[in-house]
Amino acid sequence: DHLGVVGGLAAGGGDLGGGRGVSALARAAEGVAADQRRQESAGLLVGRDRGPAVDQRGDAGDEREEFKHFERWATARGIPVSHVVNDGSTTRSTSLGAARDLLLGLRRADWFNNKRDVMVIAGDSLFHREFDVGTVTNESHVRAGSSLVVSYRLSRDEEASTRGIIEVDDKTRRVVRFIEKPGDGRNRHVTTDSKIACPLFYVLKPNVVRHLPEFVKQCADGTAFPHSKKNKPSLGDFMEWTVSSPGNGDSYGEEDRDETATSEKKPTEEEQRRVYAMALPGVFRLIGNAGLREYLDLVESFERVDSPGWALGRGTLTCTAKARVGLFGNPSDGYFGKTIALTVENFWASATIAPSDRLALLPHPLFDPCDFGSLADLCFISKREGYQGGMRLLQAACKRFHEYCMERGVALPKRNFTLSYETNVPRQVGLAGSSAIVTAATRALVEFYDLDSSHVAEPALPALVLSVEAELGIVAGLQDRVVQAYEGLVSMDFAKEHFDKLGHGLYERLPASTLRRALPLLFLAYCGEPSDSGRIHSDVKTRWEAGDAHVRDLMRQIADVAEDARRALLDGDKLACRSLMARNFNLRRQLFGDAVLGPANLELVDIANRHGGVAKLPGSGGAVVGTCDDDDLELIRQAYEQKGYVFTVIQPYFPDGAAEDDVPTDKLLDVDDDLAAGGTGDDFYLGVSTNSATDFYEPAAGSGSPLVR
Repeated sequence: DHLGVVGGLAAGGGDLGGGRGVSALARAAEGVAADQRRQESAGLLVGRDRGPAVDQRGDAGDEREEFKHFERWATARGIPVSHVVNDGSTTRSTSLGAARDLLLGLRRADWFNNKRDVMVIAGDSLFHREFDVGTVTNESHVRAGSSLVVSYRLSRDEEASTRGIIEVDDKTRRVVRFIEKPGDGRNRHVTTDSKIACPLFYVLKPNVVRHLPEFVKQCADGTAFPHSKKNKPSLGDFMEWTVSSPGNGDSYGEEDRDETATSEKKPTEEEQRRVYAMALPGVFRLIGNAGLREYLDLVESFERVDSPGWALGRGTLTCTAKARVGLFGNPSDGYFGKTIALTVENFWASATIAPSDRLALLPHPLFDPCDFGSLADLCFISKREGYQGGMRLLQAACKRFHEYCMERGVALPKRNFTLSYETNVPRQVGLAGSSAIVTAATRALVEFYDLDSSHVAEPALPALVLSVEAELGIVAGLQDRVVQAYEGLVSMDFAKEHFDKLGHGLYERLPASTLRRALPLLFLAYCGEPSDSGRIHSDVKTRWEAGDAHVRDLMRQIADVAEDARRALLDGDKLACRSLMARNFNLRRQLFGDAVLGPANLELVDIANRHGGVAKLPGSGGAVVGTCDDDDLELIRQAYEQKGYVFTVIQPYFPDGAAEDDVPTDKLLDVDDDLAAGGTGDDFYLGVSTNSATDFYEPAAGSGSPLVR
């Protein structure tokens, strides 16, 4: 349904319609190689005048000779020769400009009497075979009737002045500003903080394309842009004109005739001219101002990279996620409360992903058993571990990851894989084993598809993981997913106003030294036999949603425990931390009642209390996290083991370097210098507080980076 225009060559149907035209076009210049001459300027591929050249000779006869190679390429692939358009230029000085070339292609295709969507791609773009053009043409905004531009994040060595730069609304993905080469040419005084580049790869709706004749006319008479007359307008210029000046083009010229009648449900003129962005990471390269030899070398390189042997040689990668213990404030995370949690080295889950011909999810031999010693063995394992292993988590993680990327306009390449998992997290004892598997699998998918924080921001990862578990009916709050995403000792504020404003809570990683001072010894005791943790929430959620004053007051008090604990941790107050752990459990006991908590959970807490320690539930139930003096540790261990519980000393896990250095010194402002300059000494720089020595993660709008204060 699209008219494909590639580098000034208009092609209707054929290879392009099937998604293979770009790769095929990359070979169109191969016939020219027989001349063995280095080429320096644009000739036939004039979608961008710095695209791959085919020859630079002045006479028309020579130009027509080179054009034959493109005609032969077309006929060999069943594309009518009339669909390959020669614009007559043989040198840079005689080129028309991409906008005029597109207009020429549209006229040759009789587009103005048969309006269709137009896909236009620059000739200096090379695509890997795993690129799926369907992800672009089937994007939700395109299906809804809007135009689309492909985008990517500038690399460190790319200058914004060489690219079209767009500013995008994070929530809607609408392009709110398009700047063609800021800092260069007519935009030499224009600046932007955006690092989102827009190559010449657009899907344009008729209501946008029909303005092209008027745009070309305005460029010629100098009215398209203030104080700028362009005889060779680019399509980047056209997109800037379209996005930044929605009132332009009210006079469509003689080419635009026969408007169809509008219906009540038809989008407004302004809505039809909206442009949205779709990220396309890792599947194409802009070859820029290359000659023919460089162009063919790049094609050869792409062929090698796209070979099956190369793809399988990428090897495997493994991502991990740690188990966690909730220290303070849980379970208020499910009720817009506050919590503090810690990732532990003792228990973890991992996901391993590798390229493969077909997509495969591998069952775990222990947790997804399909082979048993006997019927009695099957019965015993089913009673002990239930029927739900990790396979459903992998499948749901893959599904939600794909949906997440499509919802946010991230085009994934056609790249299959084999995904497996491993875990040593005890089942059903409230240590976030399920979310650890999902977090590890999601991290593996992000890395496998070459995505980064601009595609899946760190604050968005917990919500994505939670959505996977919600897909499976697992009842949980955000605490586990947040601490497993950030890792370390994390203070979390889930207040509703934060979600309304930011789309997520406020998450703060506390330095490792606070834990060493305030809670130097932590232990974990848990049931060797798994239990049904789903009962632990009882009807509290329903009562809270109904506005039960008693439930809401107790939940608020539990959240306040986390706030008080944060101060106690930063002050290194051991006694306050112990008292708050006990208070956390007592409030939870009042809220849920002994019948819901169950005798095992009550006994786990009581053992610590009777032997000089203090303990609370780290999650939904089946385990306790506690603290005690060194002298009492062995006595408490024996008491738990005598009752048949598993006991271990917790090894806190902090991200690389965080356990040794509380605050990265290369990221700190010098407080003395700040005070000398008249500051207050409590500035924030690159997400690090120089006052309380804590990392803050509140991303700036549209940046995916920590907020600079």
